Amino acid sequence: MRPLPSVTLVPFTEELLPVVQVWFGHAEVQRWLGGPDWPAHGLRTQGQGIGEIFRGRRVLRVHTWVALDAGREVVALVGGDVYSPGPEFGFAYVVDPARWRQGYGTAALRAVVAHPALADVVLFSAGIEPENEASARCAAAAGFWPDDPRPDFEGIVHHVLRR
Repeated sequence: MRPLPSVTLVPFTEELLPVVQVWFGHAEVQRWLGGPDWPAHGLRTQGQGIGEIFRGRRVLRVHTWVALDAGREVVALVGGDVYSPGPEFGFAYVVDPARWRQGYGTAALRAVVAHPALADVVLFSAGIEPENEASARCAAAAGFWPDDPRPDFEGIVHHVLRR
């Protein structure tokens, strides 16, 4: 097994939107996450809903990062909400399709788990459609496992990592 590439997380900003948005033109990315407006919508709504109850849990804060490779190129996007009780970080992620199968997704997920802003989080949860085998393999390589292999009411399997 080859070593994972090195990544650095930086906040996702408007300046980085054009780089990430192009990934959402890829058919597989659209299949799992939606079209090119998905990252722009995330930027527009970032921070909204803090303090509100979502699916029975209170939203404490929001984090969205891009992962940069050793050459400072954007290779992945990871973002979600920290909820109480827990705290739990529920998130989604996408890797640049040109970087698939190179370890960047796994490296980005491991960097998220190790990020100081999430030091208080005890449960990390990525919702993945059962048919998205590549994403499930990526999450497993980063230490995430299905909490329940049966999809929830939205057809999602939650892959979790507990500290």
